[in-house]
Parts: sequence; C-alpha cells; structure tokens
Amino acid sequence: MSIQTVSGSQFARMFCLRPTQYAWFLGAGASAAAGIPTGYAMITDFKKRIFCELSGAKLKEVDADDPIWIQRIDAFLASRSVLPSPGDPTEYAAAFEWVHPTPEDRRNYISDAVQNGTPSYAHRVLAALITTRWVPCLFSTNFDNLVETAATVTDQLVAPADRVNLSVAGIDNAERAMLALGESRPLLAKIHGDYQSVSLKNTNEELREQDRKMRTVLTTACGRYGLIVVGYSGRDASVMEALNDGLNQATPFPAGLHWIARSANGLLPNVRAFLEAAASKGVRVSIVECQTFDELAADIADGSTWPRQLDTHIGSYTAPSALRSVLLPTVEHSAFPVLRCSALPILELPKVARRITLERSLTTPEARQMLRDADVWAIVASRGKEIAAFGNDEELARAFEKAGGRLDGTVSLAPAVDSWALGLLYDALTRAVCRHRPLRARWRRSGHAVMVHGDSEKETPQARETRRSKLAKLQNAYSAALYGSTPQGYPFYEGVELHLEEAADRWWLTFEPATFVDVPYPERGEEKLDAEAALERPRFVDPTIDWRRERWAKRYNHVWAAIIDSWADMLAGDGNRVLLTTGVPQDEGIDAVFKLSPVTAWSRPSHDHAYFHRNG
Repeated sequence: MSIQTVSGSQFARMFCLRPTQYAWFLGAGASAAAGIPTGYAMITDFKKRIFCELSGAKLKEVDADDPIWIQRIDAFLASRSVLPSPGDPTEYAAAFEWVHPTPEDRRNYISDAVQNGTPSYAHRVLAALITTRWVPCLFSTNFDNLVETAATVTDQLVAPADRVNLSVAGIDNAERAMLALGESRPLLAKIHGDYQSVSLKNTNEELREQDRKMRTVLTTACGRYGLIVVGYSGRDASVMEALNDGLNQATPFPAGLHWIARSANGLLPNVRAFLEAAASKGVRVSIVECQTFDELAADIADGSTWPRQLDTHIGSYTAPSALRSVLLPTVEHSAFPVLRCSALPILELPKVARRITLERSLTTPEARQMLRDADVWAIVASRGKEIAAFGNDEELARAFEKAGGRLDGTVSLAPAVDSWALGLLYDALTRAVCRHRPLRARWRRSGHAVMVHGDSEKETPQARETRRSKLAKLQNAYSAALYGSTPQGYPFYEGVELHLEEAADRWWLTFEPATFVDVPYPERGEEKLDAEAALERPRFVDPTIDWRRERWAKRYNHVWAAIIDSWADMLAGDGNRVLLTTGVPQDEGIDAVFKLSPVTAWSRPSHDHAYFHRNG
C-alpha cells in the first residue's frame, strides 16, 4: 500500500466515524500551545548554554531566537564536535545530558519547565473524547500532567456513573498500564515518566533501554488499535524501535497508522522508513498535514457529538494572549540604519471557510457572477466542484442552487500552500479593512487597493462630517487634499495598494501609498490588428503621470512616516478589535475574522552586542 498525504479536516472526518479504534501517541509538540517548551525549544536552550560555557559569552548577550545567533552557535559547536549535527535524532538527549548531567538535575529542570503549563484547546477536546470513552488508550513521551488534568475536569462535568476515571501509569508503575490495557480500561501511559517520577528517560543511555514492560504495553496496543501520532518527531531510538516491533504483531495497526505533521517533507528519515515499512505490511498509512494540534482538534470537535456540558466546556476556551508588556528603551543606542516597513503583522487569520459542494464545476469568476445574479454578498473561491466561502449560509445555498450547491461543513485554509486559499483571504481582508471605514476597494488581478471615499451627493451633512472626522489623521499626514480633481479634470483619490504576504514565519498586510486617478483609457475596439498595425497605433500615455510624480516628489521621510502611521491606524484600528468581512452572525454562517497589529515592522540589527558600541 502507498502512503497517503491528507489534510487535517479529511482525517477528522474519517476519525469521527470510528474513534474507538485508535490509540493516541503524543509527543512534545502536542503540549506546545499549553505553554510547555517543545523538544526543539529545549535543544535551542541547551545549545545556547553550551555555547556560552565554551566560548565565554554571557547568556544575556545571546538571543537564541535570532536566526543569526542560531547559525553562529551551530557553527561553533560543529567546530568543537560537542554535539551530534542539527536534526540528528540523538541531538536532544546529548544536549540535555551535557547541560544537566545527573538525574536529579534533569528532574528539577523538567519540573520547572512543566509547572506553568495549562491545558490547551486541543487538550480539552482530547479530554472530552476520553470522558466519552472514545479513546481506549494514550501513550506520551511528555512529562507534564496536562492530559490527566483536562480529563479530570471533563469527568466532573458528567454524572458519576459516566466518568471514565483515566488510569495513568509511568515507567515506575508499568504493571498498572499492563493491567488497564488487559482489562480495556482507558489508559494514559507515560513511556518516559512524568516530572514526579523517580525515573525519567532523557539521555541517550536511558532512552536506549526503554522499560521492557512499558514497551510491551506499547507494542501490544499496536496490535489491537490503529495509532494517531501527534507532536512527535521520532528522535527517541527506543520509542521508534518499539513502534517498529509493533509491526511484528499478527495484525499491526488494524485501523491504520496516521502521523500528524506540519509537512510531509519535514519527517525525519527514521520516521519515513517506519511508515514505509508499515505500508509494505498492508497497514493503511497516512501523513496528516496540519499546522497545530489545536487545528486538528477543532476539526475533530466540529464532527463530534457529545454531552452539551462538554461542548460548552470546549467552547469556553480562550487562548492566552500572545502579547506581553515590554520595557521601553531608557538609553540611546548606537546609530545604525533603520528602515520603516509599511507592513502590519496579522495577529489572527481565518482558519476555515464554508464548503459548498456542486454538481458541476465553476470557476471563481462564474461563482462571483452567480452571487451577483442572486444579489448575495459573500466572498468566494472556487475549487472546481467545491466552493470555499464566507457569508450567510442560507443566501449562499440560494445563490448556488442552480449549480446543485449544498452546504457541506467547512474547509481548512492553508494560504501558504493553496493559492485559492490565499486569494480567498486576500479578497476577504481587503473587504474587512474597508468595512465601517471611509474607504472603498479597488479590485485588480495584479493586486487590490483601497482608497478614501470622496464626497457624495447622497451623503447627509451628518454622514459627511463623520466621514471627514475619520479621515482627519490622514488629512493631517498628507497636508493636502485626499481627493479631488487633477489639473486635467480627472478625479483622484489617495489610497494604498495592499498585498497579503508571508515573511519571517508570519503573515503580513503590506501597503504602499499611492495616488489613484480615474483616467479613461481609450477603447480599443473589437477588430484584430496585425503586428504592423499594432505597432503603428499610438501608445496611450497617462496624462497625469507628471502631476502625480510632482505630488510625491517633496514628501520626505518625516512625511512618509506620518503617512505610514496614519494608514496603519486606519487599516488596523486600535489593534484590540477584530475586523469582520461580512458581519454575518456565527449562527447564520461563517465570517472571515482578522486582527491586525497597528505597529508596523521595522528593520533592526540581528542582535545588540558590544561590537555595535565599539566606537562609543
């Protein structure tokens, strides 16, 4: 059998049909959203400490979040042959043992690392699955107690007779795990222990000798259930050996083997080899591409039905704020070139849109025309016989009725890999920044733009005054008319060209101020010209180009800074409220919800260091 690559939503639909046939295997990535450092974060911290100890640098001087520092650290450690090469499966264990050589030190480190963790949205969904007895057993390499904490809460939300009372077993009580598995009681087995265990598996030597009984529990489960692997890199040789031993069971992974990863291309070679070996034995193997455990959990929750109180508990989750207060600089730094970027960080992007299945294929322009014919306001993108849309469900169903359209759940949006999703979000964001603002959108294949609203004869005096007050900051920044007529008599409007771009591991709304002029282009007619006639036809020249160039020529840096500031405020607002594209209520459809930071990007030196202060 071949290895399939599927999306999180596709996997969720399949999982919800037979959830009790799967065991779960959780790695460090499954706890990342809960505030627990991932294996990669721990490796980075360990390598930073090793680098500082060997090089004499101070910990405060090294910014381990800076890619340039990471390259410098890796190059230094490679020159000393201190650790295995980056990406080597043994890198984590070797670095951990180098920095914390004794079991007591490692246990204290893990205790400090996990004590501030709080169950994430995904943990709530997983706990609901446990309480409804849809999860027969889980295995985890993690030291935290997030799963059992979340399951305890969901258990308390149901009647005493319905509580699952999850059995938890570490490597120092593997007999409990064997007993629970034998009696088919819900089990959480921590194959590396937890931070309170006497034994912890961290170093290469410890990981090499995985506890025999716990290993037997894992391999036995591999012959009884399918397996869902979440947030696990495959770095532990002993765990991978146990999983490979599971292939020797009479019926290995009977319900299939599903490995969750951000990208199928990012799997370690030993993981790829394991999956290929499983496929060669007839196991149904799939790589589920999903950015986070929370996203996968949302897809599963969308297709699951459980008691109302559990649904309310999951829905009440509020993600912790990613923003934090920082101290403002109190001293002057050395002079260096700084570039103000007209780019706003996007703090929140829509993750799903409404899926509409069709009986016949439509292009995106055809789908938009059907919306206009039905007088329906929505944002759509076509995928052949599927439409992804933001808008009112009832109106969308009516608009696409002639094409056999029907509402069919949701579709996940991955703008980094799907051009249709990027286009859908681009259209939606352009509309969202105009909503309730004195702006209007201009749509072009080459790129969208927004520009200020001019005066209208239909405006009431009060509406005109309100609109002009909202444009006051822009007006002060430009120190000139925001709209009017050119000397040639053509209407003009100040505005910005918008682009949705991914850079530095995040999404940005970039904007470029420009003056837009409504210049009527000459009609070309329907006749077809040969090459010679086409060359002889006069080339159209924009008559306002010199006027626009002169208009911008004397706007120096301080003016540009004010203009960028004012557009940042206009597009993002105060940064504390969301931007909605259609305003449709949650119970009537799916809206595109965005949140922008009003603080634009700036260039900076890669890090602050004494080197930059060498000239005083």
